[in-house]
Amino acid sequence: MQFIDLAAQYQELKSKIDARIQNVLDHGQYIMGPEVKELEQKLASYVGVKHAITCANGTDALSLALMALDVRPGDAVFCPTFTFFASAETIAFAGATPVFVESNEDTFNICPLDLEKRIKAVIAEGKLNPKVIMAVDLFGLPADYPALTTLAKKYDLKIIEDAAQGFGGEINGKRAGSFADIATTSFFPAKPLGCYGDGGALFTDNDEYAALIESLRVHGKGKDKYDNVRIGMNSRLDTIQAAILLEKLAAFPQELINRNKAAEKYNLELASKHKIPMVPNGYLSSWAQYTIQVEDRDSVMQEYKAKDIPTMIYYGTCMHLQTAFKDLGYQRGDFPIAEKLANSVLSLPMHGYLCRD
Repeated sequence: MQFIDLAAQYQELKSKIDARIQNVLDHGQYIMGPEVKELEQKLASYVGVKHAITCANGTDALSLALMALDVRPGDAVFCPTFTFFASAETIAFAGATPVFVESNEDTFNICPLDLEKRIKAVIAEGKLNPKVIMAVDLFGLPADYPALTTLAKKYDLKIIEDAAQGFGGEINGKRAGSFADIATTSFFPAKPLGCYGDGGALFTDNDEYAALIESLRVHGKGKDKYDNVRIGMNSRLDTIQAAILLEKLAAFPQELINRNKAAEKYNLELASKHKIPMVPNGYLSSWAQYTIQVEDRDSVMQEYKAKDIPTMIYYGTCMHLQTAFKDLGYQRGDFPIAEKLANSVLSLPMHGYLCRD
């Protein structure tokens, strides 16, 4: 059994993907070819926003979002401590300060109650300017954007939605990638919608942000590549990856149905043995990972290994305990729920073709 079976997906889509790649080889427009614009249009339509702008990877997408929101030194960006390193890394890379936030034990996502406490503490201290909430749609489930939006309005903050794992998820019929001022995703192969290399995208309804991001991703381009009106970066999605993603996006709705069927089977089998993931009423998860909480993780992993079932741990060390952020002054025990999750979560195989195994 494969943890994420990309080979099974490729065999299902082989003729269509191969034809798309061959078409790129025939026209030879490997950088910003026509498939890139076609993909951006279809991504925007799927998510339900005005603009989708592709880029080189999901980390660049976060950096571009922070640049578009003019995040700079002296700003505070609030993000979960239980997440992948890129969330906090891009904040620090922008020169801003990541302010870590506790997790919700049931959904794994950023806790709005703790978030408001952190916002108030930053305001009271007066050293940093509260600027942005960066939420992460962890394991496929969108964060609590109704509550986050209320806090953003109350404290005059912007929201970045990291939908790299949540792509395809929903809240009351509205899709991940459409909940924030700017949303991002990653097309890393293991993501719900992934390519065969690196890739990323940003989503927004704001025309000014979209125009700014399109400039920033190509060296701060103005009217042409020799008219650079701002400092940007080189972050473009390769045409071949766009071609692959076009066929994967077409198959994605059915794969999402299959993922949810697999999750239902897991739930029935595991509910009496471990704490299974919770999907709140009105939410739909894209099940980037199926993640349970267990008492004795090592022994449980050994049990699955004996049955030839692979397992993975996401994420074993919280952000506030990462060496790179030791100077921020956080200590073990500062985020007890997130630390408990880091020590107890275990992810099982999940992909759109799992029920065929």
